Formats: sequence, C-alpha cells, structure tokens
Amino acid sequence: MSHDDFAFEPVKGLPERPPEHERILWQGRPDSWQLAREALKINWITGYFVVIVLWRASVGAADAGLAGAIAFGLPYVGLWAGAMVVLGLMALAMARSTVYTITTARVAMRIGAALNVTLNLPFRQIANADLNLRKNGTGTISLETLGETKFSYLILWPHCRPGHVRVTKPALRCIPEAEHVAQILADAAEARVAQPVLQRKTPAPETAIAAPGGLVAAE
Repeated sequence: MSHDDFAFEPVKGLPERPPEHERILWQGRPDSWQLAREALKINWITGYFVVIVLWRASVGAADAGLAGAIAFGLPYVGLWAGAMVVLGLMALAMARSTVYTITTARVAMRIGAALNVTLNLPFRQIANADLNLRKNGTGTISLETLGETKFSYLILWPHCRPGHVRVTKPALRCIPEAEHVAQILADAAEARVAQPVLQRKTPAPETAIAAPGGLVAAE
C-alpha cells in the first residue's frame, strides 16, 4: 500500500490553498544527483578515497605484490562504496521531500526530510535573485530578502546559497532548466511589484458636540 507523507497538504507544496487571484506558475524540486555533488560533496569524498586507496595499495604492493595491493586497498574501496550509497540516499530523500513553488505573488519552499518546514517569500520582500547556472542546465537561484528577516542556516541547509553562513540566503537549489525557471521568477516578480498597493482608509469617527438649545450635533 502506497503512503504519501504529504497527503494532508491541500495543494502540493503549500500549507494552504492560495487565494483565488493567485496562480501557481511553476513547481519543481532539486536534481538529486546534482544535489549530491554540490551539497554533499561526493566528488571531493571520492577524490579523498582515491588517494587513500592508492596509498594503501602501494603499501600492500611493496610488501606482497599484487595480492598485497588488493588486500590493502579493497577494504577502502568498500568504505567508499558504502559512503556513496548513504550520501546518494540522503540526496534522494532531500530532493523527494522538497517542493519549490513560484506563484504570481510569492516563492514558497517546502523543505526538510525529517523536520518539514514551509517558507513563504512574497515578491515584495525579495530584494534580489541570483542565478548560478551549470553547463548541464541545472542551477541554483539564490534569494536576497529585504528588511531584517534572518534565516537559520541549519534549518535551511542545503536549500540556501553555499558559503553564506552569516547572512543566510534561501535558494532554489540544483533545479533543472534553471535559466527558464529564473525567467519565470523574474517576470512574475516584476508584474507583482508593478501592481499598485491599495490601502483602505477607515473614516474618522464622528464626534458629538453640544449645540445651542440642548441639541447634540455630529461633526
């Protein structure tokens, strides 16, 4: 029997139904392989294990030739394979639990494999957006917010701009067709910000004053 951990969501990726005037323009999630490479650094870890395996294999070869090289190096190959499986499953879980949403009014990020959090960023609170595009078409769109809004790096990671720990910037991380998504975001934000903001003013309450003859008149 299949089970959807997010079946309680009224709309996929959103904690509640958007208002009638708000439309969903795009939804997506990180590419799990690219997330494993960028956020979990599997390339760096692989390089580390390559150095260790070569070193141990050379020590074994000096003692017992080819058999020694295999005996000394093979356990570390097994450790590398195990690490790749664990990191791959972590990246897959992070990607599958994430939904990025761009609407006509905001950017929403449902993130967190263990602790689920939904972050809503109205366009009027976004000061800037930066695109870091890869050769394969995937990329990361980082969002800089206005005001003194602060975000926890530990809660947002890996859905934040890499290297910005002191001032954490939310990010749509490792998304496919990132350039196209960035254009959707730019067009929607420009259209939203260009709309005039109507403020309803409450009329001043009437003040009763005494009038000649004992009557009460409203001012």
